[in-house]
Amino acid sequence: MTTPNKTPPGADPKQLERTGTVREIGSQAVWSLSSCKPGFGVDQLRDDNLETYWQSDGSQPHLVNIQFRKTTVKTLCIYADYKSDESYTPSKISVRVGNNFHNLQEIRQLELVEPSGWIHVPLTDNHKKPTRTFMIQIAVLANHQNGRDTHMRQIKIYTPVEESSIGKFPRCTTIDFMMYRSIR
Repeated sequence: MTTPNKTPPGADPKQLERTGTVREIGSQAVWSLSSCKPGFGVDQLRDDNLETYWQSDGSQPHLVNIQFRKTTVKTLCIYADYKSDESYTPSKISVRVGNNFHNLQEIRQLELVEPSGWIHVPLTDNHKKPTRTFMIQIAVLANHQNGRDTHMRQIKIYTPVEESSIGKFPRCTTIDFMMYRSIR
Protein backbone atom coordinates (compact mmCIF):
# COMPACT_ATOMS: atom_id res chain seq x y z
CA MET A 1 0.00 0.00 0.00
CA THR A 2 1.21 3.49 -0.80
CA THR A 3 0.18 6.68 0.87
CA PRO A 4 -0.44 9.40 -1.71
CA ASN A 5 0.99 12.89 -1.39
CA LYS A 6 -2.05 14.86 -0.25
CA THR A 7 -2.11 18.60 -0.67
CA PRO A 8 -4.04 20.86 1.68
CA PRO A 9 -7.76 21.18 0.84
CA GLY A 10 -8.22 23.49 -2.11
CA ALA A 11 -4.57 23.29 -3.30
CA ASP A 12 -4.61 23.20 -7.08
CA PRO A 13 -2.30 20.90 -9.08
CA LYS A 14 -2.07 23.66 -11.71
CA GLN A 15 0.66 25.02 -9.43
CA LEU A 16 2.75 22.15 -10.83
CA GLU A 17 2.22 23.53 -14.34
CA ARG A 18 3.24 27.02 -13.28
CA THR A 19 6.70 25.72 -12.39
CA GLY A 20 7.24 24.88 -16.06
CA THR A 21 8.39 21.33 -15.31
CA VAL A 22 5.11 19.50 -16.19
CA ARG A 23 2.02 19.95 -18.36
CA GLU A 24 -1.47 18.45 -18.20
CA ILE A 25 -2.16 15.95 -21.02
CA GLY A 26 -5.65 14.65 -20.22
CA SER A 27 -7.10 16.41 -23.28
CA GLN A 28 -4.88 14.26 -25.55
CA ALA A 29 -6.39 11.03 -24.24
CA VAL A 30 -9.48 8.96 -24.98
CA TRP A 31 -11.47 8.56 -21.75
CA SER A 32 -13.98 5.80 -20.97
CA LEU A 33 -15.83 4.73 -17.83
CA SER A 34 -17.11 1.34 -16.65
CA SER A 35 -20.49 3.00 -15.98
CA CYS A 36 -22.05 6.36 -15.22
CA LYS A 37 -25.35 7.96 -14.34
CA PRO A 38 -26.71 10.14 -17.18
CA GLY A 39 -25.21 13.63 -16.89
CA PHE A 40 -22.41 12.48 -14.56
CA GLY A 41 -19.74 11.16 -16.94
CA VAL A 42 -16.38 12.05 -18.49
CA ASP A 43 -17.41 15.62 -19.30
CA GLN A 44 -18.01 16.35 -15.62
CA LEU A 45 -14.79 14.57 -14.62
CA ARG A 46 -12.75 16.85 -16.92
CA ASP A 47 -14.59 20.20 -16.76
CA ASP A 48 -12.31 21.94 -14.19
CA ASN A 49 -15.31 22.43 -11.90
CA LEU A 50 -14.94 20.97 -8.40
CA GLU A 51 -18.73 21.05 -7.90
CA THR A 52 -19.40 18.49 -10.68
CA TYR A 53 -18.41 14.81 -10.60
CA TRP A 54 -18.51 11.41 -12.28
CA GLN A 55 -20.95 9.04 -10.60
CA SER A 56 -20.68 5.35 -11.32
CA ASP A 57 -23.79 3.25 -11.88
CA GLY A 58 -22.92 -0.42 -11.50
CA SER A 59 -20.98 -2.99 -9.55
CA GLN A 60 -17.44 -2.55 -8.26
CA PRO A 61 -14.72 -2.15 -9.29
CA HIS A 62 -15.59 1.18 -10.95
CA LEU A 63 -13.12 1.95 -13.73
CA VAL A 64 -11.76 5.08 -15.41
CA ASN A 65 -9.80 4.16 -18.55
CA ILE A 66 -7.44 6.72 -20.08
CA GLN A 67 -5.81 5.78 -23.40
CA PHE A 68 -2.97 7.68 -25.13
CA ARG A 69 -0.53 7.32 -27.92
CA LYS A 70 2.54 6.08 -26.07
CA THR A 71 3.41 8.84 -23.66
CA THR A 72 5.37 9.57 -20.51
CA VAL A 73 3.35 10.27 -17.37
CA LYS A 74 4.73 11.61 -14.11
CA THR A 75 1.81 12.44 -11.82
CA LEU A 76 -1.89 11.63 -11.53
CA CYS A 77 -4.05 14.06 -9.53
CA ILE A 78 -7.49 13.10 -8.22
CA TYR A 79 -9.87 15.44 -6.43
CA ALA A 80 -12.02 13.78 -3.75
CA ASP A 81 -14.20 15.36 -1.08
CA TYR A 82 -15.47 13.16 1.74
CA LYS A 83 -17.48 15.97 3.35
CA SER A 84 -19.60 16.39 0.20
CA ASP A 85 -19.73 12.79 -1.02
CA GLU A 86 -19.61 10.65 2.16
CA SER A 87 -20.29 6.99 1.22
CA TYR A 88 -19.64 7.79 -2.46
CA THR A 89 -16.02 8.71 -1.67
CA PRO A 90 -13.39 6.14 -2.72
CA SER A 91 -11.45 4.54 0.12
CA LYS A 92 -9.31 2.12 -1.91
CA ILE A 93 -7.99 2.87 -5.42
CA SER A 94 -5.75 0.88 -7.74
CA VAL A 95 -3.75 2.62 -10.49
CA ARG A 96 -2.76 0.37 -13.38
CA VAL A 97 -0.73 0.99 -16.54
CA GLY A 98 -0.09 -0.99 -19.71
CA ASN A 99 -0.38 -1.17 -23.48
CA ASN A 100 -4.06 -2.18 -23.52
CA PHE A 101 -6.83 -3.71 -21.38
CA HIS A 102 -5.18 -7.17 -21.52
CA ASN A 103 -1.79 -6.40 -19.99
CA LEU A 104 -2.47 -3.79 -17.31
CA GLN A 105 -0.24 -3.98 -14.23
CA GLU A 106 -0.91 -2.32 -10.90
CA ILE A 107 1.75 0.25 -10.01
CA ARG A 108 0.02 1.91 -7.04
CA GLN A 109 -2.69 0.98 -4.57
CA LEU A 110 -3.97 3.78 -2.35
CA GLU A 111 -5.87 3.73 0.93
CA LEU A 112 -7.75 7.02 1.32
CA VAL A 113 -9.05 8.08 4.73
CA GLU A 114 -11.75 10.73 4.38
CA PRO A 115 -9.90 12.65 1.63
CA SER A 116 -10.63 16.33 1.16
CA GLY A 117 -8.69 17.96 -1.66
CA TRP A 118 -6.27 17.03 -4.40
CA ILE A 119 -4.45 13.72 -4.07
CA HIS A 120 -1.14 13.64 -5.98
CA VAL A 121 -0.15 10.13 -7.06
CA PRO A 122 3.39 9.79 -8.44
CA LEU A 123 3.58 7.52 -11.49
CA THR A 124 7.31 6.95 -11.26
CA ASP A 125 9.49 3.92 -10.68
CA ASN A 126 11.87 3.37 -7.75
CA HIS A 127 14.46 5.63 -9.42
CA LYS A 128 11.94 8.54 -9.78
CA LYS A 129 11.80 7.94 -13.54
CA PRO A 130 8.37 8.71 -15.14
CA THR A 131 6.29 5.86 -16.60
CA ARG A 132 5.95 5.32 -20.37
CA THR A 133 2.54 3.87 -21.23
CA PHE A 134 -0.36 3.69 -23.67
CA MET A 135 -3.03 3.34 -21.01
CA ILE A 136 -3.84 4.24 -17.40
CA GLN A 137 -6.69 2.61 -15.54
CA ILE A 138 -7.98 3.91 -12.21
CA ALA A 139 -10.02 1.27 -10.36
CA VAL A 140 -12.15 2.19 -7.36
CA LEU A 141 -12.06 -1.00 -5.28
CA ALA A 142 -13.97 0.23 -2.20
CA ASN A 143 -15.81 3.26 -0.90
CA HIS A 144 -16.16 4.76 2.56
CA GLN A 145 -19.00 3.34 4.68
CA ASN A 146 -19.25 0.38 2.22
CA GLY A 147 -20.87 2.64 -0.38
CA ARG A 148 -21.82 1.06 -3.71
CA ASP A 149 -21.42 3.80 -6.33
CA THR A 150 -18.59 6.33 -6.37
CA HIS A 151 -17.96 10.02 -7.03
CA MET A 152 -14.77 11.45 -8.48
CA ARG A 153 -14.75 15.19 -8.96
CA GLN A 154 -11.68 15.74 -11.17
CA ILE A 155 -8.73 13.82 -12.60
CA LYS A 156 -5.60 15.44 -14.08
CA ILE A 157 -2.60 13.72 -15.69
CA TYR A 158 0.82 15.37 -15.95
CA THR A 159 3.81 14.66 -18.18
CA PRO A 160 7.32 16.11 -17.67
CA VAL A 161 8.30 18.98 -19.96
CA GLU A 162 11.29 17.95 -22.04
CA GLU A 163 14.47 19.99 -21.93
CA SER A 164 15.53 21.84 -25.06
CA SER A 165 17.91 19.89 -27.32
CA ILE A 166 19.84 23.13 -28.00
CA GLY A 167 20.83 23.57 -24.41
CA LYS A 168 19.42 24.39 -21.03
CA PHE A 169 17.65 27.72 -20.84
CA PRO A 170 16.05 29.29 -17.80
CA ARG A 171 12.33 28.58 -17.37
CA CYS A 172 10.02 31.41 -18.44
CA THR A 173 7.69 31.58 -15.46
CA THR A 174 6.70 35.23 -15.08
CA ILE A 175 3.99 36.72 -17.26
CA ASP A 176 6.33 39.46 -18.50
CA PHE A 177 8.97 36.90 -19.46
CA MET A 178 6.48 34.49 -21.10
CA MET A 179 5.28 37.05 -23.64
CA TYR A 180 8.82 37.12 -25.14
CA ARG A 181 9.57 33.38 -25.03
CA SER A 182 8.94 32.62 -28.69
CA ILE A 183 10.15 34.23 -31.88
CA ARG A 184 7.38 35.42 -34.14
